[in-house]
Amino acid sequence: MKAKGKTSKGQVRIIGGEFRGHRLHFVDQGGDLRPSGDRLRETLFNWLQWELSGARVLDLFAGSGALGAEALSRGAERAILVEKKKERCSDLSRQLRPLFGERVVIQCADALKWLPRTAERFDLVFVDPPYDLGLAEPACRALEDLKLLMPEALIYVESRRQDGAPEVPENWRLLKEKSGGDVLARLFQRE
Repeated sequence: MKAKGKTSKGQVRIIGGEFRGHRLHFVDQGGDLRPSGDRLRETLFNWLQWELSGARVLDLFAGSGALGAEALSRGAERAILVEKKKERCSDLSRQLRPLFGERVVIQCADALKWLPRTAERFDLVFVDPPYDLGLAEPACRALEDLKLLMPEALIYVESRRQDGAPEVPENWRLLKEKSGGDVLARLFQRE
């Protein structure tokens, strides 16, 4: 485990689509960034491969931006990436704007406070918050309560495997599930 306040540099690779192989670089101030690994992202985007063309995507806890960037590279129409840390927002804007132009929107905000301020509705949402903060359940509930999801929207929820799966709204049907290492990945569809 990294010491609090320590800075490390990392990178993630876009693994498919138009920008396949492009690397996104990030600085991890505080050591709390945990980008989804290539293997898990490959599984997730295999699940989503027929659902991305023209999709409106929300990457709610963007971090490195890997999930939103991957969706855009594979044909999503537009993606909003919400990230709380200003340094990460700057990194995301600097790296993703040249690739995706107006198709990517970076919102530098607390995700749970940002949700009530948007009127957009999404076809696909990534809910992959820091594991120890208990944000997955309230984020899922807010997405449903605030009517931010299209009728058959897909919602990807990632959590720590030993913590168990967070509760989701009753009208979300589990489509796919995979666990590996410390991660429990679940894909839901809103009914």
